[in-house]
Amino acid sequence: MEVVHMQHYSQQVHAEPLLIVLAVLFVALLVLISVAITLLIWCKLFSKAGYSWALGLLMLLPIVSIIMPFFLAFANWPIRKELRLLKQQQERAKM
Repeated sequence: MEVVHMQHYSQQVHAEPLLIVLAVLFVALLVLISVAITLLIWCKLFSKAGYSWALGLLMLLPIVSIIMPFFLAFANWPIRKELRLLKQQQERAKM
């Protein structure tokens, strides 16, 4: 007669909840890093366009994150205005 060893459910090692928690923490860390990099890029873009870098932080807001790329695409950037003024001054100086 063969003896079958059955383990009681309460005696099993519960590694699954730990793995789930670790997976969730890992995904949360990846999301946090992704958001931080995206914010850094937006802040740098606004800064290079001549606006305050802090406008990049507004990209955390859902409605603003839809509107701001259109604003950047079609607005008259301060840096372009300054460049235009400098070119005009340079042309006047040549005359």
